[in-house]
Order: sequence, then C-alpha cells, then structure tokens
Amino acid sequence: MNGLKRLTPQQSRKVNALVKKSCCNYDNGNCLLLDDGETCVCPQLISYSLLCKWFRAAVLPDDKELQAELYQREDLRRCTVCGAAFASSSNSVKYCPDCRKRITRKQAAERMRKRRAHVTR
Repeated sequence: MNGLKRLTPQQSRKVNALVKKSCCNYDNGNCLLLDDGETCVCPQLISYSLLCKWFRAAVLPDDKELQAELYQREDLRRCTVCGAAFASSSNSVKYCPDCRKRITRKQAAERMRKRRAHVTR
C-alpha cells in the first residue's frame, strides 16, 4: 500500500463499526496491542486513515464490499438498475444485492405467466 489510505466520512463510519464489531484487540475504545501499562485509544477510531496493520490484515477482509471499495476500485461492479457499486466475485453478476431480489422475483413471475399461458384447458 502506497501511503495512507484516506477515508471518506461514510467509509470511516463503516470502518469504525467494523472495528467495534470484529476486532479482537478492541476493548471499550482502547487498543490492546498498544497497551504498555497505560490504556491507549484505538488509533483506527480517531482517524480518517487506515492506520492499523492488524485491522487491514485481519479485520477488513470480513467485509468484502468495504475492502473492495477501499483497495480495488476496478473490482467494484455497477448495478445495471440503480447504478450502485457492489463487490462481486463472479463476472456474470449484473445487479446489486438489493435489486437482485426484486429482479429475481419479477423474472420468476414473468416465467410463470408465460408457462401458464401455454397450458391449454
């Protein structure tokens, strides 16, 4: 990684929530790795940068979408319906998770309509 990765306010909120939820070194706002007898505030919570190596190596991979947003801009795909960016490991995915449910239901309903139309009574 070249230099420090600067975070937008939205990304910072996501990172802070991820630290509080998943980091094993987080203890009520303090970092156990930096504890040398005195409590030390977690640097990841008070900055708009990705400072903590432990966070980058062990915690960030838990949130694939955030990781792709922060590091791999080319791995983000755009939803063909709403245009939102989302992370995907497949090349055939066209829709974000929110639109995927709606589109799948709509396609299934259309398929069933066609199927019923061909049934003779």
